Amino acid sequence: MVVAIGFLFRLNPLISILISAIITSVAANKSIPDILALIGSGFIKTRNLSFLVILPLAIIGLMEKHSLRERAQALISRFANLTVSRLLITYLFLRQLTASVGLAMFGGQAQMVRPLLAPMIEEIARKKYKNIPRETLDLLKAHGAACDNIGLFFGEDIFVAFGAVILMTTFLHEFGIHVEPIHVAFWGIPTALCIFIAHAYRLYLLDQYLKKIATILEHETDNDHN
Repeated sequence: MVVAIGFLFRLNPLISILISAIITSVAANKSIPDILALIGSGFIKTRNLSFLVILPLAIIGLMEKHSLRERAQALISRFANLTVSRLLITYLFLRQLTASVGLAMFGGQAQMVRPLLAPMIEEIARKKYKNIPRETLDLLKAHGAACDNIGLFFGEDIFVAFGAVILMTTFLHEFGIHVEPIHVAFWGIPTALCIFIAHAYRLYLLDQYLKKIATILEHETDNDHN
């Protein structure tokens, strides 16, 4: 509850989590020394995790400094028939496919969307539609981020060793319903396929929306000239 309220008022996530931990500890009748000991113990146990998270970000930042964005745009500009929708549908498919075999780190907002996918989307949009508004570009980038989230979320359910699959089988076993993890993962495939088809159709409509925006801008430009 405290974390949700913190996010609602856009507080620093670290502060929200820290306050939540303190309130929970106080509610459990923990003393101040015990609370500090728990926080310190948790930090020591997970200190290597922060290194694993920060290191890829540092590498990506260094690559961006040395023209990763420009190279991604130059690469995608070679494909003349590629549209924003086709690029996003392809990425959605690859994200679901790799997540379904346990390669969740293949993509990601920081690793893939921001440094690579977003510049490619912007390059295609600017090349096909002149003078495209900044608000529309931001919308396209948001669709790229959504593709990553959707592909990962529904692709992971197919991976038999995914934590949620194990959690569901364990929960069912407690109530006498014996299901193997492979069966739960198998029935995640129809859901993933339905989601892919539905979202791919939404992305197809995105190209139609872009054409409509381009037509409106052309009419406005002609009217200004007249």
